[in-house]
Amino acid sequence: MYQKYDAVIVGAGGAGLMAALQLSHGRVAVISKLYPVRSHTGAAQGGIGAALGNLEEDHWEWHMFDTVKGGDYLVDQDAAEILCREAVETVYDLEHWGLPFSRTPDGKIAQRPFGGHTREYGKAPVRRSCYAADRTGHMILQTCFQQCIKNDVHFYNEFHVLDLLVEEGRCAGVVAICLATGELYTFHAKAVLFATGGFGRIYRVTSNALALTGDGLAVALARGIPLEDMEFFQFHPTGIYKLGILLSEAARGEGGILRNQTGERFMERYAPTLLDLAPRDMVSRAMYREVQEGRGIEGKNYLHLDVTHLGREVLDKKLPDITDFVRTYMGIEPAKELVPVQPTAHYAMGGIPTDVEGRVVIDENNTPLPGFYAAGECACLSVHGANRLGTNSLVDILVFGRRAGRHADKFIQENDWVRLAPKADERGGAVLGQLMGANGKERAAVIRDLLQDQMMQKAGVFREAKGLTEMREKLKAIRHRYQQVKVEDRGRKYNTELLETIELGGMIDISQTLVEGALARQESRGAHSREDFPKRDDPNWLKHTLAYQTPQGIQLKFKPVTITKFEPKERKY
Repeated sequence: MYQKYDAVIVGAGGAGLMAALQLSHGRVAVISKLYPVRSHTGAAQGGIGAALGNLEEDHWEWHMFDTVKGGDYLVDQDAAEILCREAVETVYDLEHWGLPFSRTPDGKIAQRPFGGHTREYGKAPVRRSCYAADRTGHMILQTCFQQCIKNDVHFYNEFHVLDLLVEEGRCAGVVAICLATGELYTFHAKAVLFATGGFGRIYRVTSNALALTGDGLAVALARGIPLEDMEFFQFHPTGIYKLGILLSEAARGEGGILRNQTGERFMERYAPTLLDLAPRDMVSRAMYREVQEGRGIEGKNYLHLDVTHLGREVLDKKLPDITDFVRTYMGIEPAKELVPVQPTAHYAMGGIPTDVEGRVVIDENNTPLPGFYAAGECACLSVHGANRLGTNSLVDILVFGRRAGRHADKFIQENDWVRLAPKADERGGAVLGQLMGANGKERAAVIRDLLQDQMMQKAGVFREAKGLTEMREKLKAIRHRYQQVKVEDRGRKYNTELLETIELGGMIDISQTLVEGALARQESRGAHSREDFPKRDDPNWLKHTLAYQTPQGIQLKFKPVTITKFEPKERKY
């Protein structure tokens, strides 16, 4: 099946929908693995960071400082400035589109404290997170989707992208499979934008939905495009014990306290100024240390989140989803009982490298691939550096989804069509044919479980050379087993076994880039913590990693960090 659009957006979360709204000069299609309002943006609970100053003095420069410091100075500061400057305007755009923000008594957008956000360059916490109870992401999805329907954006729901089409040095479209029919579609386009989300499902305990398997990154990597800073993966401190379902930082922003076996508020020892609202990488490591040193609850690998002192009224008004999750999944009443929590794989700082206009770049010289864009968690600007601040994910998808969409709109006006090769869908069809015709003995689900367990153990919150080297060898064995996989369901319609098998291949590729980057980076910075190299090493490692997939394996190149206003300093909270 052949379809022709001026622009094709892959992914219908906040970044994809925001980008679609900017493309006013041509026919636009959004391809989504899910129905749009089921995209993972809807799981974002806490809020959007923007220096509105509605409740106390605030400035975008303070927000930029927090972003750079929180990212352990690996942040490209030109991108961080754009993020924090344009956050304010973007929030007001959403308000004008009808997003139902929580309000102050005088009707302004309400704001609350969030981890790592400070006033006066780190002196004390500041109320910067704009929120809609604890359903902010859900409200963004609904608002942007409604606007897309109003603007006649075409949606192809439940389509899975298999290949990126590149012709004459330009991006020219994508190949996707329709899950409902099993039919291959070729989408011919002047511009393609990937907004496919993260890849937390490479880990066993994760806040990420089942769909977040890194499809966009895997497709780009297979086409020779590098992935940037893949060794940096954030673990959120408060996932529900064993399940990983996220309990937003908003709970701590409203006054929730982390406690160990003795009831101690242990963050007083690790971050005496910001306490439980220190950046996520620091809180997650502190929690692991408490467990390692025997202060886990009942000697197990979890701690307690205490919100009992907030009262039932505050919990039900300001944190309704969080409290409902706890009641539903744990059988616990958070107004009266302590909540078991553990760090959960949450957010990828790395991804497809882009510039500040959302253009995908293919080398250390930031050379763009014309017509190809990326935004949101699948992209790497790098605006989050080594560790993303809470609320900045929603800022990122909105600010840079908007910028990428606007640049793509200009691109499709200025450029003609590129002719597709006669068999443009050949690679995508070959993948399907190989898997559907395979007669191996391995099951994708078994291999996936092994991958997730091993990545959790050897490439999680704490890392060292021995475990990472073992993981490198494990991945070789896992890849060999994947080559023997069998898809037992030979049907074409809604073949979820086939889809999960395709996803697994990409997850293995992505895991390899993460492990190789983590092995190479002999320092601890942000979310990348090496037990054998416990200190940050700016002279040798103040640089970004680019991982290329080659016949010889993953090869790494490097490019410098852009520093404009804030020179690297020690992180103290």
